[in-house]
Amino acid sequence: MTEVTAKEIAKFRSQVADDFTAMEALDIIEECEGDLEDAAMTLAIRAGQEPEIANSEWLDALARKWRAVICQQDFRDDLLNGSVKGMMEHLKTMPTFPNMLATPVLIYVLKKGVNNFCEPLDLVQ
Repeated sequence: MTEVTAKEIAKFRSQVADDFTAMEALDIIEECEGDLEDAAMTLAIRAGQEPEIANSEWLDALARKWRAVICQQDFRDDLLNGSVKGMMEHLKTMPTFPNMLATPVLIYVLKKGVNNFCEPLDLVQ
């Protein structure tokens, strides 16, 4: 289980205060008592997804699916500094990315460690 603390949720709220979808996702994370995987599963179902594997594996798989986008150098420095706003806006421009899941995916990446998460791509380049 990836746990998001109340303090971390408050920090994200301050960054995405003008983003209704992100705020709604943070509400769900809060309702799930900070359990990021449970919240992501709830949001996925609301977004019309039908996850068929365990919560923790599903969120990890979704994040890895979008690794090439998330690890773009243009946004990486922001993510390394804990800022998700730029990447969140970028993900919303992608019609195949479920917007409702941007918040839990980016929190997951930050909790895992941006450099650690992006390392497989760095090794390829």
